[in-house]
Amino acid sequence: MKKSHLTLAIGVLALAVLAISVPGSLREAREHGGFYLFSVRFFEDLPKRLAGPGRLRFVFQPAIAIYLGWSAGRRDVRMKRPPFLHGLFLHEEHRTALLAETFESIAVLLLMGILLDSIFQWVLIGISYPGAALVVGPVAITIPYAAARAFAGAFHRERSES
Repeated sequence: MKKSHLTLAIGVLALAVLAISVPGSLREAREHGGFYLFSVRFFEDLPKRLAGPGRLRFVFQPAIAIYLGWSAGRRDVRMKRPPFLHGLFLHEEHRTALLAETFESIAVLLLMGILLDSIFQWVLIGISYPGAALVVGPVAITIPYAAARAFAGAFHRERSES
């Protein structure tokens, strides 16, 4: 299966799961007077995500993101691009290309993070909140990816200069 087909299939599946989650999430918001993502319950439930079924995703997904980030950081040095975070925030001419490459590199992983978080919310807390899945899954991937890409770029730049 081509990567674009895989990305599309996982994206459609993630959207379907999120769409199924919306009615229950809205009912809960109405009953509790606010959205789960902005509540104390969200923070109280975080340890359940880290200790319950599916907890290994918080090891494997960041590990894969770190590997992908490290590879991209090495590629940045070979292609003589500015450091990742520097280029992303301070070089408007590189921003679009960097964001597109980043999304292409981690799209499947990002969508899997969203999908798995949504499914494991049902398993762990009995309801799935789409907003939380859209935050927790991507954060567990984008932060390690960006840090690894920036670190790898700096490391390989330093090695190539000496």
